[in-house]
Amino acid sequence: MLDFQYHNPTRIVFGRGQMAELDKLVPAGARVLVLYGGQSAERHGTLAAVRSALGSRWHAEFGGIEPNPRYETLLRAVELLRSQRVDFLLAVGGGSVIDGSKFVAAAARHAGDPWAILESFGGVVREALPLGVVLTLPATGSEMNHTAVVTRESTGTKAFFASPQVAPRFSILDPELGYTLPPRQLANGVVDAFTHVVEQYLTYPVDARVQDRWAEGLLQTLIEIGPEVVHGEPDYASRANLTWAATMALNGLVGAGVPHDWATHIVGHELTARHGIDHARTLAILLPSMLDLRREAKRAKLLQYAERVWQLADGPEDERIDGAIARTRTFFESLGVPTRLADYGIGADALDELVERLNAHGSTRLGEHGDVTPEFARRVFEASL
Repeated sequence: MLDFQYHNPTRIVFGRGQMAELDKLVPAGARVLVLYGGQSAERHGTLAAVRSALGSRWHAEFGGIEPNPRYETLLRAVELLRSQRVDFLLAVGGGSVIDGSKFVAAAARHAGDPWAILESFGGVVREALPLGVVLTLPATGSEMNHTAVVTRESTGTKAFFASPQVAPRFSILDPELGYTLPPRQLANGVVDAFTHVVEQYLTYPVDARVQDRWAEGLLQTLIEIGPEVVHGEPDYASRANLTWAATMALNGLVGAGVPHDWATHIVGHELTARHGIDHARTLAILLPSMLDLRREAKRAKLLQYAERVWQLADGPEDERIDGAIARTRTFFESLGVPTRLADYGIGADALDELVERLNAHGSTRLGEHGDVTPEFARRVFEASL
């Protein structure tokens, strides 16, 4: 196993009925800005519950954070909090709202151009406003990590940053808050969590046995509960397991001390930024082809994945690898998530621009070996048509 350090400051408050804990978790004298996305939080009573739990604390609200949070929108939130002397942020929503709130937290205390936060990948962040979370959509794991992705609409750039300063102080995870989610969002959540694990697991062996078994257990859990969550009626047990699996998938534990990939995510960002495809769906499109074309570099872990996750232990190696990749694609499609670019109206004529965008954004040496170049990404796109 590689040497590593692991630290996570986020306090998790898990289970039904935990909204009342907000009164203990938010400082009594805080001036709070509540950030959220669309109107579903209002329609389904989540915002009302938040207001009640905040009690007599002064608070303002900022809604309209997009599914891929836009830099331009978030700057308006920064203006609001500065004008109102806000000193605590509360994100109510899923990964996009939480990611956007992390950027707002950092930008609120940044004296220069806020875009520098993203250009430096978070390197210029020295302090941030404290942030709490009420999670309504399990998917990204943003409720228990210090990373975020923001889209700048004016340039079509989807950018990433990370800083320990923006890790949530606490996150309330009540699985019942997601009972009203539509199947599309649930399916996206399962795919997103699944691919988060894969990007930290399917690289090359480093004898990290605990991390491997943890990753395999999370993948098997998602395979078991995914169809039930997406196609069945709301059930506390399955929703609780999805919520916990999604949080564990990207809180740093699975990836502690092991090599990471992330090529599928970064290449997929271009599909979202240019064509507006849901983030999780870009992963479902690209992951099978990415694994197939990189099978030699990933052979040992692909065979482990085939045997331990999909129970494919017999037969020639390449047949087992083919079977594992095919079952991965079938799993995504069983959730109602299409896995071909053609399913989204994207043909070969779109590939030149996507490759050019990877070059323009400096995404030229991706993956655990740095061997996923823009031209290699073209092959992945072609295989995903």
